[in-house]
Amino acid sequence: MDIKRTVLWVIFCVSLVLLFDNWQRSTGHPSMFLPGAPTAASAPAVAAGTATPGTRPSDLPNGTAGTAGAPGTDTGVPGAAGAAPATQVATQGQKVPFSTDVYDGDIDTLGGTLTRLSLVKEGDGKQPNLYITLFDQTKDHTYLARTGLIGGDFPNHNTIFTVAPGAHTMGADGKLQVRLESPAVGGVKLVKTYTFTRGSYVIGVDQTVENVGAKPVDPTLYMELVRDDSPVETPRFSHTFIGPAVYSSEHHFQKISFSDIDKNKADFTPNANNGWIAMVQHYFASAWIPPATAQRDVYVNKINSLYRVGVKLPVGNIAPGASKSVESRLFAGPEEERLLESIAPGLELVKDYGWVTIIAKPLFWLLDRIHSFLGNWGWSIIVLTLLIKAVFFPLSAASYKSMARMKEMSPRMTALRERFKSDPQKMNAALMELYKTEKINPVGGCLPVVVQIPVFISLYWVLLSSVEMRGAPWILWIKDLSQPDPFYILPVLMAVSMFLQTKLNPTPPDPVQAKMMMFMPLAFSVMFFFFPSGLVLYYVVNNLLSIAQQYYITRVIGGKAAAKRIG
Repeated sequence: MDIKRTVLWVIFCVSLVLLFDNWQRSTGHPSMFLPGAPTAASAPAVAAGTATPGTRPSDLPNGTAGTAGAPGTDTGVPGAAGAAPATQVATQGQKVPFSTDVYDGDIDTLGGTLTRLSLVKEGDGKQPNLYITLFDQTKDHTYLARTGLIGGDFPNHNTIFTVAPGAHTMGADGKLQVRLESPAVGGVKLVKTYTFTRGSYVIGVDQTVENVGAKPVDPTLYMELVRDDSPVETPRFSHTFIGPAVYSSEHHFQKISFSDIDKNKADFTPNANNGWIAMVQHYFASAWIPPATAQRDVYVNKINSLYRVGVKLPVGNIAPGASKSVESRLFAGPEEERLLESIAPGLELVKDYGWVTIIAKPLFWLLDRIHSFLGNWGWSIIVLTLLIKAVFFPLSAASYKSMARMKEMSPRMTALRERFKSDPQKMNAALMELYKTEKINPVGGCLPVVVQIPVFISLYWVLLSSVEMRGAPWILWIKDLSQPDPFYILPVLMAVSMFLQTKLNPTPPDPVQAKMMMFMPLAFSVMFFFFPSGLVLYYVVNNLLSIAQQYYITRVIGGKAAAKRIG
């Protein structure tokens, strides 16, 4: 039995199964292997529509900025949980527009909530433009960042705030502050001040709680991100995570998928004194980052059609006439690795590489360094491919030498199979004797390739997950490396290169198997028609280098064999 062929067939079949699984997940179907997102620690299961561990159900206000019954309104907390205080009547607020060099958005006076946040930063010629609406509230989509107070009849995201006079467009000083003040509710006023800084995707959010009543109060501040499960544009045949995430230094990065919340399987760490909470999607994320050492409770749940992840921070006892402030930060922007690392510990993990992170992060670091010299992500991908190929040259050479020897022995192996086709045991014994005599390792061509597979998978995730590719051109017709090739030139080159590689490999003795090997380039090229062009570019360059290396080694081996026969 040809062990090498068997190994190749196993790899081929596993690849098809994994591709089908990715297709299932990308079309909203459950995964065959990953029923839920992986998490780093466990907490008690969370029932959909109920509060999470560490959260009293009656604590959290219900409802979003919007009209009752409209899309984006979560009025379904069980029992009396989350109802707005009786002294507050949620009415329609007013949208307060603002603009900076990186944002264009609206703050709703109903709750002082960020209901629209568009990223509008213009590129510098080397980096792509970032035009996308992250937070939004329409009849088709809801994604909000909101805050409020619990622990009493206090202002929350159902309270109508008043906007302080002032400019709502960033000035020459590079700062913009938007201040909103609630009425006195339960003897408490809440003053929110959003601070925007030029060039920054981090919004300072200062929340001052004023006790204007006659009795001490002990409120708790909540900050949450709320969204529906609207699909985010991702390449076909690929699956990227969308949903809440929680981070603490003790338990690190924990993802909670929407399906886990629906199935009451949301596992996460509910209490910590550090970290952040986030909503993650392809290329972009948002995150509430509380004060560094403040004790906090984390909650994740679903209210009607909306999912939310939030954090609660005790403000502490406030005497009459006194006030306390909580200064937090809200990140809303692209998942640029260096940017995220500079904002908060662990925030770069929202750019999720999954189980290949340990390899993918160094690969992106190297790709980023190359780009800093070349200024073009397409050429950077090509140079990185050359470097990876150089590192693995000895392994690839060993593989191609083994394959060349197998190809040289192919006529003799075919003759043995024909001779002993009625006796499989004798055929296998004869093949093994041939391998021993000619000093051929039947799996020698596979093992070096298997070693390289984790690197190839890691680079796949680097190119798929890097927002830096979004809108980044290469040459001529490739205007965006994150989008498929508009003229399908790269996928066609990919198919041709795979066909040439197949021709250089030893021909399988089984005619059916030989036809299948010839069909593989066509099958794989169909998928590559929908892959990002940056990813296809990598595979094309890698294949061309492999063909050159394999052709050279095959000629050397063949030349030596011919010389031996002549001699």
